Amino acid sequence: MKRLIVGISGASGVELGLAFLKALPCSIESYVIVSDHAKVVFEKEHASIHRLDDADIAAPSASGSFQCDAMVIIPCSMNTLAKIAYGIADNLLTRSASVMLKEKRPLLLAPREMPFSAIALENMHKLSVLGVHIAPPVAGYYADVDSLEKMENFFIGKWFDLLGIEHTLFKRWEGA
Repeated sequence: MKRLIVGISGASGVELGLAFLKALPCSIESYVIVSDHAKVVFEKEHASIHRLDDADIAAPSASGSFQCDAMVIIPCSMNTLAKIAYGIADNLLTRSASVMLKEKRPLLLAPREMPFSAIALENMHKLSVLGVHIAPPVAGYYADVDSLEKMENFFIGKWFDLLGIEHTLFKRWEGA
């Protein structure tokens, strides 16, 4: 993997998206898109990370000719998920996701709210049928998760697995 678009949407869970970014190998070129709601938290806490403007639908990631290997949205708000499910591309984040679907490139969404409503589950199912990885942060206790950092590493490692990114972020299950 050479290029990855990293979206961060919703106000809560921004730290998980940032932890994903920090764990990425330096060899992967990342393009960060932060939704308006996440921007408030993001700007207060992480002004040093370069990001694309969510209002700029002319940015490179909005075009199918921009060669990008995959896209993740961590966390993914239910609003963003619903827009993607229904083809609403009204900002750079949802437009970039739409391009990934159109070009049949890997797209991973990490929904952040629970419990999931029937509408959210329906939207997730629709996207899953289209090949989108629906991967909410769900702990795997077999991975010796005994701290918040280890739990985050487990989530990030599972997302890396789906994207084909090698890592040693958690202890893998080796049987009883």
